[in-house]
Amino acid sequence: MGTRHLLALFLILLVLGFEVQGNPVAPQDEVTSPSLLSQMQESLFGYWDSAKAAAHTLYEKTYLLSMDEKIRDMYDKSSAAVSTYAGIFTDQVLHLLNGEE
Repeated sequence: MGTRHLLALFLILLVLGFEVQGNPVAPQDEVTSPSLLSQMQESLFGYWDSAKAAAHTLYEKTYLLSMDEKIRDMYDKSSAAVSTYAGIFTDQVLHLLNGEE
């Protein structure tokens, strides 16, 4: 077959594809049940809220001032270290991208 025949066959199949219609279905009323995505979101938010509530009650039960100070100190030190290493990493990536000048 030549390219003209293939092109004509393709166009005929394309036109037929647009003309083919399934059995007409009567329009249904709006679906009253929530979609799967919204059900999943509600479920995840429910799990998240219950986890937050459990963590908060555990924190309130075991709250110690000395432990709170240690946690704050560890957070300050770790965030300083992360920002330092992020700066070094960024510098190395920029050096690799720019090359030697």
